[in-house]
Parts: sequence; structure tokens; C-alpha cells
Amino acid sequence: MSSLDATRADLTLLVLYLNKAEARDKICRAIQYGSKFVSNGEPGTAQNVDKATSLARKVFRLLKFVNGLNSLISPTPPGTPLPLTLLGKSKDALIATFLFLDQFVWLGRSGIYQNKERVELIGRISLFCWLSSTVCTSLVEIGELGRLSASMKKLEKELKNSNKYDNEQYRAKLKKSNDRTISLVKAGIDTVVAVGLLRLAPNNVTPRVTGALGFVSSLISCYQMLKRRNLEYIQLKADVATTFGDVKSLAMVDGGPLLELNFDSFLSHAQLISFDAPHVGVSNSQHPKFVKDL
Repeated sequence: MSSLDATRADLTLLVLYLNKAEARDKICRAIQYGSKFVSNGEPGTAQNVDKATSLARKVFRLLKFVNGLNSLISPTPPGTPLPLTLLGKSKDALIATFLFLDQFVWLGRSGIYQNKERVELIGRISLFCWLSSTVCTSLVEIGELGRLSASMKKLEKELKNSNKYDNEQYRAKLKKSNDRTISLVKAGIDTVVAVGLLRLAPNNVTPRVTGALGFVSSLISCYQMLKRRNLEYIQLKADVATTFGDVKSLAMVDGGPLLELNFDSFLSHAQLISFDAPHVGVSNSQHPKFVKDL
């Protein structure tokens, strides 16, 4: 095993451990931007909730920059055009930089680091990194949607004498297209949210607009995570059934009693693993990107 493979394996294990706080982070994000929408930048209870939740989320994201590093050094799917590969790696690098710098922002806002001017500067640099990453994400999704559209049109021509929706390959491509469309919408919304947080267009993107769009983006993140967890649950059941089939066959060969699988009993324990961590063997092309979610 090369040193790069060993590093990837170590990072993957660390990612699996750190991702346990991901669901709570998404819920806190919805609360944060919902409070920002209510407060509209005015002092009061809603603004206090906004600031407190924002600080709490930074604790959830401590050391999470390793997610971006893991994606950065992972190989891209075969056949990916070079421009999309470069955009994807740029996005991963920007996300990792944002999350790394965000730790220093947390140190400043929690009172550990006292230089307020430097903390504000680091905060703005980190937000510009996030803004740039959302633009890269949008471009990647547009490029991938274009590739999917071309392959779907080619498949439609091959299936012109039959119902295309009965074809499993076409349905899979359609599902991918829908998922990428949702990711594109979320990336576009997050771009506007980043502009609002940086106050690049204060007359157009007000705190209330930023809060509303951030809340919608948070709901999309929760939806994407729920879909991912459901897929992991289904995959776990399939893996268990396959493994049990092998064990059952061995029992029959040895002349032992037949085994029966009780999913309810087994999955009551196994789903705890499934819902806390993604499969290690799933590639970045099959798994949603870690942190589009800010």
C-alpha cells in the first residue's frame, strides 16, 4: 500500500468519526438562518439566537476540513473531463481552506484569541473561499448535467421503439439528473447567501433575504442527507442478505440446520452503524460531496 493510500484510509476513518455531528449541524443551520430572517439584522432575541447558533455550529465543524482533504486526494471517476476534474478539486481545496480558517474565527468569537481585527479579516477570507467553492460547485453541476443530458438523449434514440421509463439504465440516469439539479439549485442559493454574509450587495441581499435563502438551503441539505441515509439503510439490508445467503449455503453443505434471517432483530443493531457513518467503499462519484453544506 502506498503512502497516499494509507493517508486516504486514515482520513476516511477520521471522516466517518467526525460525520456523526453532521445531522445536528444541519438542524442548527436551519435555526441560525431562520433566526437571521426573523431578526433582519436588528438587535434582539432572534439575533442572539443567530449568533449563538452560529458559534455552536463552528464547534461541530472543528477538524472537519479533513473531509475536504479526503475528497481532494481521492481519484476522480474514470472518463471525467479535465475541466470538471480541475473545478471539482478546486472546490474541495476551497472548502478545506474555509473550514480550516473557520476554526480561527471560532477561537476569536469564543474569546480565546483576542485580536478582533485579525479575526474579522480571517472570517472574510474564509467566506470568500466558501463563495468561490459554491461557484465551482455550480459549474461542476452544470457540466455534469450537460453530460447526463447528452447520454440520456443517446439512450432515448436507442429506446425509441419502447417505453424509456421501463429501462433501468434510463431511470438511473434520470434520478442522477434530478439529484444534480437539486445540488445546482442549492449551490446557486448558497452563492447568494455568501454574498449576503459578505455584504457585497447590501441593498439587494439584505439580512432577511440572506436568512430566508439560507433556511431554504438548509432544508435542501436535510433532504439530501435523509435520502443518503435511506440509501445506506437499503444497501445495508442488501449486504446483510447477501452475507447471510453465503452463511446459509455453508450450513447446508455441512449438514447443519437451516438458518433464518430476522431483519428486525439484526438491523435494530446494525442500523445504528448505518445511520451514523457512510460506507467506506463508496466513491466520491457515488456519494454526495461532504460539504457543500454551510
